[in-house]
Amino acid sequence: MPNHNELPKDFLRGIPNDLPIPLDDGACDHLEGLMLPSVNLPATTGGTVDPSLFSGWLVIYCYPMTGRPGRTIPDGWVQIPGAAGCTPQACSFRDYYRELQALNATVFGISTQSPEDQLEAANRLHLPFGLLSDASFQFAQGLRLPMFEIDGMRLNKRVTLIAKDGKIRKCFYPVFPPDKNIEEVQAWLQEQG
Repeated sequence: MPNHNELPKDFLRGIPNDLPIPLDDGACDHLEGLMLPSVNLPATTGGTVDPSLFSGWLVIYCYPMTGRPGRTIPDGWVQIPGAAGCTPQACSFRDYYRELQALNATVFGISTQSPEDQLEAANRLHLPFGLLSDASFQFAQGLRLPMFEIDGMRLNKRVTLIAKDGKIRKCFYPVFPPDKNIEEVQAWLQEQG
């Protein structure tokens, strides 16, 4: 991968083979069994969403940030374990959205990006589910989610939560490779019957 900070077009569609693999640092060991925080987050589907109010299965994949064509990425982005791969992860959830619906699961993606950045990504990627903006960090702080900082931005580390009736039943962390996370989520939901 070149050292410049502009994303090549093919990078937005696939996972590079040489990405560093994130290690489990225990930062999500406390999550299973917690209730989702009651917070209203701006949604790309319009208005706000409080994830804690959903009954039934809810899949929330938290990710650092979606790359945007024509916008530079931070220096060293692809060398940060687990940072790269947000667009392929979102596309994999899009591609298997019907299968998740068949398992009676609602899906949301959450990052600390602005509502405008979230809307651009949702439209460009044709996502059939909402992206939620946690730019105020209410969701992340409410669950003590692992974060990292780069270029003055505070971003989520990649973690996927599966909740039922507001209670976290399963946590995937670290998530790698991001585009295969959908397979883990589907398999776990299928096991629940």
